[in-house]
Amino acid sequence: MRYPEVQNYIDGRFKAGGNGSLEVYCPLDGEVISYVPLSTPHDLDQAVTVARRAFPGWSGQTIKERVQVFYCYKTLLEQNKEQLACLVQEENGKTMDEAIAEVEKSAEVAEFACSLPQLIGGWVLEVSPGVECREERYPLGVVASITPFNFPIMVPNWTIPIMLALGNTMVLKPSEQVPLGAGRIAELLAQSGLPPGVFNVVNGDRTVVEAICDHPDIQALSFVGSTRVARAVYKRATSNLKRALCMGGAKNHLVVLPDADEVLTAENVVASFTGCAGQRCMAAAVLVAVGDVDHIIKRICEEAGSIVTGEDLGAIISQQAKERIVDCITEAIEEGAEPLLDGRKEIVTGRENGYYLSPTIIDEVRPEMKIAREEVFGPVLVIVRVKDIDEALALENRSPYGNAAAIYTGSGGMARYFSQRAGAGMIGVNIGVPVPREPFSFGGWNQSRFGIGDITGRSSIEFWTRLKKTTTKWSREAGVNWMS
Repeated sequence: MRYPEVQNYIDGRFKAGGNGSLEVYCPLDGEVISYVPLSTPHDLDQAVTVARRAFPGWSGQTIKERVQVFYCYKTLLEQNKEQLACLVQEENGKTMDEAIAEVEKSAEVAEFACSLPQLIGGWVLEVSPGVECREERYPLGVVASITPFNFPIMVPNWTIPIMLALGNTMVLKPSEQVPLGAGRIAELLAQSGLPPGVFNVVNGDRTVVEAICDHPDIQALSFVGSTRVARAVYKRATSNLKRALCMGGAKNHLVVLPDADEVLTAENVVASFTGCAGQRCMAAAVLVAVGDVDHIIKRICEEAGSIVTGEDLGAIISQQAKERIVDCITEAIEEGAEPLLDGRKEIVTGRENGYYLSPTIIDEVRPEMKIAREEVFGPVLVIVRVKDIDEALALENRSPYGNAAAIYTGSGGMARYFSQRAGAGMIGVNIGVPVPREPFSFGGWNQSRFGIGDITGRSSIEFWTRLKKTTTKWSREAGVNWMS
């Protein structure tokens, strides 16, 4: 194996756990690179006990003291960027550029966490003569984060710096398909000065997820994954009276108008649907062609056709995922859609056992087709043709998802018209992956998110803390009213 067997990280130490293990595959070549333990509810309980014990000491520090850890952590993420990116590439299959960008985004969230002392100060006001009210935010206690395969470093770091800087202690449950990065995160946090027990990692599968939802000492959790699982996790966690914020899947629509810049649009659309091999909830899924945009579609096909799979385009996470995507493409073509580019038979020389698909573009797709309605999660773009912007908006608004939507146009008026009416939480104008940068928060609408708030940025502060209000009166001569 290329890497030692994965272990859990509890109370500042790596330790074996679990009841059996799963193989960890490298999507680039299909080889087994490690094994990940199938942890039990008992393993989780050990981590929660440790985190609960660490909570008073960690939360008892001032926030200015706590964020010192994340100044160091940000620096270590930057210093170890290439090493972390190699881990991401090995376990996820991304290109090196994509993996490096993932680590850089992680450092950006750590930087945001360092700014929290300036953001969480509460109001203080003399509400009547001699009577003062103030509000303060307090951490929740032990919290948890359940993260997906598609961003092994970035998505854990959406929550780790923020929830910890706010004074919580935590358990991370990474995807069993990409468990290597979590261990390295634990090492860097310890190197940054984080006390033992504040951050813990418990590996495993559905058993651990359900145990997190059920554990009485876990106060809140975040989840990122498919809509089906996000809904199930949200229901189970909230039925146990926990806070839960569960981010689901997407079916993002990119609306192209005839006046769009041909070169900018083609480059941007291709980057959107092929980046990370299409395995991201912000990827372009449906290109809504408004009127005569054949010249732009031709340019998109040329741009996508120039991509070298295995160099410019990474691998699919597993053979099962690849087969599912191929089946979606095949079904659409059998139903009458026209493949402009067909990447189903891609084989990368020297990596014949890797899980690769080349960019695939399918025209003449009808809105009722499965491939136009359901998330594919691969480098696949479908084209649905409409006559005007209102028909495009109606199509976008019918989607049960609401993660992202974008428009390509040279008209500010049309961009504003679209932005106000599109049914998604993140809108792009001539940007196909409208991911907000810190301190703006990440989060969609509808069945792309279950729970209140967003997972990063300012709105995450409210989710990971609770508000305490204090009313004070020291002087007998202070104003007399209904409060006194």
